[in-house]
Amino acid sequence: MKRGILMSNKKVSISESSMVSPIFVFFLIHAMQVGVGILGFEKHIVQKVGYDGWISLIISGLLVHIILWMIYSILNNNSHNDIVTVHRKMFGRYIGHFVSMLFSLYFLLLTLEVMRTYIEVVQVWIFPQLNIWFFTLVFILLIYYLVSGGIRTITGIAVISVMIGIPLILLKIFPVQTGDIVATYPSVKHNVSDLLLGVEPSLLSFLGVELLFVYYPFLKHARSSQKWAQFGAFFTLLVYLISMIISFMYFSEEQIKIVTWPTLDLWKIVDFPFLERFEYIGIAVWLFVVLPNCCLALWGATRIPKRIFHIKQKYVLAAFCLVLYLSTCLLNELIEVNHLNDITNRIGVYVLMYIPILWVLKLIFYKVRNNYER
Repeated sequence: MKRGILMSNKKVSISESSMVSPIFVFFLIHAMQVGVGILGFEKHIVQKVGYDGWISLIISGLLVHIILWMIYSILNNNSHNDIVTVHRKMFGRYIGHFVSMLFSLYFLLLTLEVMRTYIEVVQVWIFPQLNIWFFTLVFILLIYYLVSGGIRTITGIAVISVMIGIPLILLKIFPVQTGDIVATYPSVKHNVSDLLLGVEPSLLSFLGVELLFVYYPFLKHARSSQKWAQFGAFFTLLVYLISMIISFMYFSEEQIKIVTWPTLDLWKIVDFPFLERFEYIGIAVWLFVVLPNCCLALWGATRIPKRIFHIKQKYVLAAFCLVLYLSTCLLNELIEVNHLNDITNRIGVYVLMYIPILWVLKLIFYKVRNNYER
């Protein structure tokens, strides 16, 4: 084990064939942020600030842009930096590796949340008697295969998910024909403190930017990729904002507070002469949108132990997949799934709050080091 820990101090060596172009950061950022959350994010925001939730959403989007800038500021000192290297430099080998492993467990928990929530959607809307054990096994085998292909394979899945996800989300435009346009008129009824309360549930829609800490070394010309990362976050904000406004047009404020997945209810209105119950098709195709969520988070979760202990990533991947399989199958009740979502979301907000702290510590660290060298 000692040899493995020492190995993580070495420079991260990544072949160019394993790297991706800067433009693909747009897809990695956006694909990670848009998953099962967009099916019902409006409910959690409206419960806090009502129809003024769009303001909280914009504030959260701006905060995410700042957090992205901070992440690049932390990593840009060296193109080979990742979360393991940063923590080791800041906190030393043992504390740094411990904090990095907490990130690994968080990414694993994020994978579990996305996967189990999607299975819950399938159970509720399509197959109430679904055999979770078998479906989960097939799901995890697919994820294992994709993650084994490396970051380039996952990036390809992310590109496909964006191409598929955008048309599906735009199909929410059907309810506009019968919606109430008056509900979209700006009418601020809450004070600043109330709007800030809505920022926390809004931030949950943007979880995933923190994975940049792991795949940063795999980016060609990493420093120049920031504009694409920022564009990806902005596009996510735009998608969520449009989706929220359409939901406001169709649902009353009280209805949104009790509807679990507004997007699925709006899909029921989609009408094609050759197709009935479009929501079934939407949920099935949405698997391709959820896949990069699971794959990228699980890849990040397994990459960190590889860097720390210098063991093959496939062994960590196999162990984590077993944990995911058992955990998913043991979560049988909706209340347990909701509890998992609450825990993961709360930890995710803490992780986003930790990034500005890490940025400040980085400034202090380099200032002290420069003064010492003088």
